[in-house]
Order: sequence, then structure tokens, then C-alpha cells
Amino acid sequence: MSHLFPNAQPRTSAPFRFDIVGSFLRPEALKHARHQCSCGDISCADLTQVEDHEIAKLVEQQKAVGLHAISDGEFRRTFWHLDFLSALDGVEEVDAEKFSVQFKHHNVRPKTLKIVDKIDFSESHPFVEHFRSLQKLAGETEVKLTIPSPSMLHLITNVRATDYVAIPRYENNNQQLLDDIADAYIKAMHIFYDLGCRNLQLDDTSWGEFCAEDKREAYQARGFDLDQIAKDYVYMVNKIIDAKPADLAITMHICRGNFRSTWFSSGGYEPVAETLFGTCRVDGFFLEYDSDRSGDFKPLRFIKDQQVVLGLVTSKSGELENRDEIIARIKEATQYVDINQLCLSPQCGFASTEEGNILTEEQQWAKLAFIREIARDVWGE
Repeated sequence: MSHLFPNAQPRTSAPFRFDIVGSFLRPEALKHARHQCSCGDISCADLTQVEDHEIAKLVEQQKAVGLHAISDGEFRRTFWHLDFLSALDGVEEVDAEKFSVQFKHHNVRPKTLKIVDKIDFSESHPFVEHFRSLQKLAGETEVKLTIPSPSMLHLITNVRATDYVAIPRYENNNQQLLDDIADAYIKAMHIFYDLGCRNLQLDDTSWGEFCAEDKREAYQARGFDLDQIAKDYVYMVNKIIDAKPADLAITMHICRGNFRSTWFSSGGYEPVAETLFGTCRVDGFFLEYDSDRSGDFKPLRFIKDQQVVLGLVTSKSGELENRDEIIARIKEATQYVDINQLCLSPQCGFASTEEGNILTEEQQWAKLAFIREIARDVWGE
């Protein structure tokens, strides 16, 4: 029992009191192999061997730091989202003049997505093999699969894009598009479930954008009804939730951008809180709360029975936070959410793209050890 919070209890299912968002800094050997492969100096099979070796090491490091569920660090990806989305049936990755959002101080390599046919998910999707591989490496430890939220496909192709032209199937029929995307995810979810997945995280930057006043104004000026889009995005996620097996945990991570320690959205959760927290039936929300950009805890008053994983520890810098300040902020959050509905994690992954954030691997692991200790002190984890 915690002496800090007498009623606080550990947790045995996802999300956990001590948790992660999912991506880790890519080791130099992996970056080098990926570069060699892109230049044609080594084969794809050679790259896969290096990935396997580095992921096996990462798995052991995650176990050693005490994580209850481990990821592959997104080591096989270039981007946190495009690799998954572009491999869906009916979607193509295309070069763009500029990336679909602009980060402060850093430019991202420009790629975007285009819908060219009916959206669907096939067993040939590369993430199926990626998951099988991670399951083998994990042994008895639970595996966490992170994929972009279904809303990201709609956001990138329909909302951020200024040149969207619907294929005949989706012309004047946004509902059909929403349903096809959700159905593709339901199919994916069942395939991953049959392979042993019990912990699925949907990563989502759309809500971060809808929290930002400048982005809200820009989208509204282009004629978008953001309140309706928010409802549409919750509709897709809830459709997936309605189809999920009872013992599969589905969580959502909400992000304001994470490229080379920079960001692209700013603003508290209030503009989306009632729709998102009040009606989206995920098992938990991973929420950024590592800076003033994320606002205060008051929007958490709309949380129903979901777990809230407080991202109070930043992945954007290597400097360790003050333990007492983190505990004080957890206490502050209990004004709105019960201590047993709260967990702790970094605010984002350490490498949403293969470039990674600006900190060292040693600092990355020190951050996780720091979070684990606080989780033990608060929840007896």
C-alpha cells in the first residue's frame, strides 16, 4: 500500500501504472543498416536480420527496466504512422512538396498518403509478420502493439490535404469512408488478436490539432466542421471497440507532435474533452502533460471509467524531472480522476520517426527507471 496515496492499488492489465508510449531511440547499427539498405549496399533480408538482433536486445532492456508490456520500439518503421497506413489496401504513400504539418524548428521529410481504392486490411500487411516476430522474442512478457489511430488516415487524406479528390466509392459519401476505415481496423484487430495481441494502442495527433486554436481556425476557415469531425473520429474508434474481444485492451495516445524533440500543436484538451473523454470508450488515454502546451487537468472532469496515463515525464529531453513535482502533479490530477484510474508514462515515445529525439540511450533508460520508481511509490507497483 502506498503511503502517499493510501487507497492506491497496482494494476495487472493494460494500461499499467508504469507504462510507455512505445517507440525507442534507434541504435546506430540499425540506422546504419537502414541507410545501407536504402542505398542498395545490403539486401532487405540483411536489414531484417539487423532489426531482429536490435529488437531482441531492446526486449531484454525493457524487461530489465520492469515494464509489464513491451514493444518493438518501432524499430522496423521510418515513421510512427505512415508505414502502417500506407500498407493498407487502397492507400498509397506519395511524395509531397512539404510534410502535412510543420514542426517548430525542424523539417520532416515530405511524404503523404492518397486513397486510391476501397480501404481494407490484408494478412499480407507487413505489421502482421512484425508482430509474430516480436511475440517470439517476448516469451512470456506481454506485447504492446502501437499503430496509428483510424482517424489519422482520414485526417491526412481528407482534412490536412488541400487537394483531396474522392474515388467514386467515397464521392459525397464520407460515412462509407469512415465505415470502411473502421472495418479495416476491425479486421486487423482480429488478426493481431489471433496471434496473441491483448494490448493495442492507437496513436493519434488529430486531437492535438483540434486542441490548437490556430489549427482550429485554419480548418474552420476552409469550411470544416471540427465538432462533427471529432464525433466521426470517436464513431470509428467506438465501432472498433464494439467489435473487440473482452480481454483485449485498446488505448489511445494523444500527441501534439514529436519529431527531433519538437512539436506542432499547442493547447489544452478543453475543446475536445467532452466529445473525446466523455464518449470514446477506449480502456485508457495516454495524455501529454509534460509542458504548459498541454494545459491543466480540468478537462479530465469528462473522463468516465477510462484509465488516464499521465505523460508527466518528457521524452523530448534527457534531463530528469523533480520527483516531488511529479507526485504533486499526480495529486493535482486526483481532483478530477480517482488515483486508481491514473497511471504514469513518458508524454510520448522517444523516436516517433527513425531520427529520434535529442537525448541519449542512457538518458532514455534513466527516464523509465525514474517513472518506475515513482509508480512504485504511488501505487505500490
